[in-house]
Amino acid sequence: MAPTRLEVNLLRLLSRCEALAAERRDPDEWRLEKYVAALEGMLRELKKQSSKPAPELLNEYSRKVDFLKGLLEAEKLPSSTEKALANQFLAPGRTPTTAKERTPATKTVHLQTKARCTGQMRSELLGTVGSVLLLLCCCCCFTDWPCCLPSDEKQSAVELDAVLQHHQDMQEKLAEEMLSLARSLKNNTLAAQNVIKQDNQTLSHSLRMADQNFEKLKDESDRLEQHAKKSVNWLLWIMLIVVCFIFISMILFIRIFPKLK
Repeated sequence: MAPTRLEVNLLRLLSRCEALAAERRDPDEWRLEKYVAALEGMLRELKKQSSKPAPELLNEYSRKVDFLKGLLEAEKLPSSTEKALANQFLAPGRTPTTAKERTPATKTVHLQTKARCTGQMRSELLGTVGSVLLLLCCCCCFTDWPCCLPSDEKQSAVELDAVLQHHQDMQEKLAEEMLSLARSLKNNTLAAQNVIKQDNQTLSHSLRMADQNFEKLKDESDRLEQHAKKSVNWLLWIMLIVVCFIFISMILFIRIFPKLK
């Protein structure tokens, strides 16, 4: 079925929004937010139409619009850590919006945003640690402390490495927890699948037994019907024979014993 005018306009606006999201925008940029709001309205109208697209396409459109909306909400968060955490929960589209795209644009935007947030976190962390070290060095130099020696520089580098290592350990711990949750979800899914498989086998066996019992019952019903027909036929013949015998006997009786005068 050919797409309607509303669906064509939605695809054009969606492609434009994806292009804007991929660019570096000013904080005062307002077009993308207005475009996403218009996309939501067009998507609601498209779902109400009688000649609406397939449910898979509607789900894909909703997925992309929700991704863009979540991206805007994540950009409004104050810290880069919160932005990175919010971006982790965003789900980009699975199919390209236009025929020119090889990979979905929303997936590319998602990767760019994650890289940008990670860079901001690294810059903030290094900037904070560098500012503290610079302040310490200045204090040491103005107060003639022996902290400007090479040994102190090595100690500062060790402290910076310790901070970075702690941050890396936290990321690895979070990754291990997510991996453990994924394994637990996989095990629960496999267990539920086995239970459903056993239930399907039990149901199939019950249906097969019911079919066999129905066939047996049908055979017995046919045999009973045939037996009933046979018994009725024999009884009918016996009654006819008895009636004929009585009739002949009466005629003979009348012949043998004439009427008295």
